[in-house]
Amino acid sequence: MFSLKDKNAIITGAGSGIGRAIAEAFAKQGATVDILELNLEGAAETVAAIEEAGGTAAAHECDVTDQAGTAAVFEKIAADRGSLDCLVNNAGIAHVGNVLNTSEDDFDRVMSVNMKGVYNCLKAGVSHMTGSGGAIVNIASTVSVMAINDRFAYSTSKGAVLAMTYSIAKDYLEQNIRCNAILPARIHTPFVDGFIAKNYPDNSDEMFQKLSEAQPCGRMGKPEEVAATAVFLCSDEASFITGCPYPVDGGTLYIR
Repeated sequence: MFSLKDKNAIITGAGSGIGRAIAEAFAKQGATVDILELNLEGAAETVAAIEEAGGTAAAHECDVTDQAGTAAVFEKIAADRGSLDCLVNNAGIAHVGNVLNTSEDDFDRVMSVNMKGVYNCLKAGVSHMTGSGGAIVNIASTVSVMAINDRFAYSTSKGAVLAMTYSIAKDYLEQNIRCNAILPARIHTPFVDGFIAKNYPDNSDEMFQKLSEAQPCGRMGKPEEVAATAVFLCSDEASFITGCPYPVDGGTLYIR
């Protein structure tokens, strides 16, 4: 079950964290994985790990905020692979701030990556799926549908990602293109470790514990747990599922 054998997948932002876990899980299940990244060093490490495990992957430098450049990368991959079966829009950036201390530059930067970047990849990806169908997974967030302190721009962008998920699912039903979203809560990634080290250098262990215990299950999620959900949603076993937000959140949304 949940085989991705003979499927070609594009995964954005797979140089580390959740994206890397998704790329490795897809390759393990048999997919040929193409990674789109600004951080080519990180992408190369992911490719090396996949190949060492016996999988097939390649890395491509891509700025998802550049529509023409993104379309060109998709075009090359689709031509080389022969088809595009799966797309995971994972690339994104974080920001901490409320409406008053979020600058215009900060807001534009977050929207450019988290919202326009997803739009650009959806536009390119759907154009290569309309003849044969496909599965799309957008990595949104629990803050797409709930509020936490000081995430004004980030929450706005992730709400837009969820709205785009619904729209794609509705518009392309007849083309057999499925589009779903994953809503992670706090996941333990290198970003979290870096954030704690930068902002709480004197009490990092205490802050890690506090952030972990803020979720009902008492811990942060693992990137592999998000990856498993992405594998399922792109597999044939999920063929009757589209337009759905899937929380991977340790109970954050519904059992607080």
